[in-house]
Amino acid sequence: MAVIDGTTSGSAPHYGVSREERKVIFASSLGTVFEWYDFYLYGSLAAIIAKHFFAGVNETTSFIFALLAFAAGFAVRPFGAIVFGRLGDMIGRKHTFLITIVIMGISTAVVGFLPGYATIGVAAPIILISLRLLQGLALGGEYGGAATYVAEHAPKGKRGYFTSWIQTTATLGLFFRCW
Repeated sequence: MAVIDGTTSGSAPHYGVSREERKVIFASSLGTVFEWYDFYLYGSLAAIIAKHFFAGVNETTSFIFALLAFAAGFAVRPFGAIVFGRLGDMIGRKHTFLITIVIMGISTAVVGFLPGYATIGVAAPIILISLRLLQGLALGGEYGGAATYVAEHAPKGKRGYFTSWIQTTATLGLFFRCW
């Protein structure tokens, strides 16, 4: 095959990106999709969560509490970026990235199995909010870490283009939630 401008005829351009660099970009983007999907899923289920976890108050108040729990996850995102950004500097972005994905996945799974207000009373919303805070920390760490990890592995002159995939895949997490 003929090589023209860094590509072989019949193949897509790789912009001088090695297989390892493409793997980093793909894995980071996929992790971002999963993290944001989990995060947005809560927002989609807020009405159901309100009835299940905040049943001790009237319907309007329970819905507001469910939305406040959703907001709590967003409120702690900057702290997740600080904690996991520092951790990424100390032990490496790859390990930190995996830690944030595990935290998000476990937190989301525990929410799925968490008994409601009718079963464990006020402990249900307290545990739910605690899990939302963990999800927010994980998301804050994953999002910034993914962008930094990709930037560190992007070829010279292509950092902006390749890190833009992290922002794009966050939006894909929202779209996948709709299906």
